[in-house]
Amino acid sequence: MTLHDLLGPLLQPAFHLGTVPTTWAELLGFATGAVNVWLVVRQNILNWPIGIANVILLGLVFLDGGLYADAGLQVVYVGLQSYGWWVWLYGGEGRDDLPVTRTSRTTWAVLATAGAAATALLTVMLMAWTDSTVPFWDALTTALSLMAIYGQSRKLLESWWIWIAADLVYIPLYFSKDLKLTSALYIIFLTLCVLGLNAWRDDFRSRAAAVAPSPA
Repeated sequence: MTLHDLLGPLLQPAFHLGTVPTTWAELLGFATGAVNVWLVVRQNILNWPIGIANVILLGLVFLDGGLYADAGLQVVYVGLQSYGWWVWLYGGEGRDDLPVTRTSRTTWAVLATAGAAATALLTVMLMAWTDSTVPFWDALTTALSLMAIYGQSRKLLESWWIWIAADLVYIPLYFSKDLKLTSALYIIFLTLCVLGLNAWRDDFRSRAAAVAPSPA
């Protein structure tokens, strides 16, 4: 059995939204994606294995839809998800105890520089080597997502703001590519990102209050 034989059925229509087919990969990507982000909000380590399944499914969807940078991003995501899984397990004082922290100015500067460079490089590559109709937006969302998942792996509070920025671009981008269910998924992601930002901020503040010295 070839890889195409194994994965091909995932690109078959599960149902139609009007006249637009929705594949099994997109449907399963919707389900695993929603569960994944909900688990991140709750700082549950199971978000990482479910996230790996999600990015593999969405990689098929994006490749089929001509979003080549986003498809390639999913391959990188598998490595980053594995890294985040390890950090959440062993990066804190105890197993599964990595605390939420703020993003330092130095880290912001590095992320911004790397994100701008990645966006420019990917835009040029997509224009030169693919038939992408949205090279800049595909590149921008790819760069933002890489920045965000790195921050998520380190439990940096501001990683939620980067996810929010990416989702605000992803929603109309996927809708324009007739990935209606995926576009709807990113509306859910956007809502969960706001919830995640508030939940992680509360956790950060409660930890900070717990270690603050008592007034004399």
